[in-house]
Amino acid sequence: MKRHEITDEQWKLVSPLIPRKAARTGRPPKDPRLMLNGVFWILGTGAPWRDLPERFGSCKTVHRYFSNWRRTGVFAAIIEALQVKLDNQGLIDWELWCVDGANVRAARAAAGADKKVSTDTPTSRQTTHWAAAEAGLDRSSMWSLTVTELRSPSRSRPGKSTNRRGPNRSSARRSRA
Repeated sequence: MKRHEITDEQWKLVSPLIPRKAARTGRPPKDPRLMLNGVFWILGTGAPWRDLPERFGSCKTVHRYFSNWRRTGVFAAIIEALQVKLDNQGLIDWELWCVDGANVRAARAAAGADKKVSTDTPTSRQTTHWAAAEAGLDRSSMWSLTVTELRSPSRSRPGKSTNRRGPNRSSARRSRA
């Protein structure tokens, strides 16, 4: 057994949950265990689909199986079956919740980068203090002293007309005639 592949014991548990293709025409279906191992290889390595090793078959085929299984709830059923098994063994603490922050994407500004907002956009300091008051914070609280105003982007460019069509062309043609 290679890395990122499921064992025989694991396969016995999840194989009844994976639908079998019963098509009578076209190409024969791929081995679902091989397709699941390919999905686990991608999820375990974080590699792009195009870098899937050839032993799993075409990356497009494995991705199609992954998409179909995700859409039809196969992975949710697998998770539920694993949770039931672990719960029966007393290995799940239902009061404990963990989120892996390594996979949560943060905004650019979370790392201290500037926001992409034009300096021409008007802001209102009063709104900032109003928001602090609504949050139950004093006007001199640390949050109120350190907060910066968010600039809302303008929908139209300054000095530009909002009429996109320009002058009425039909009236210009009539005047020429």
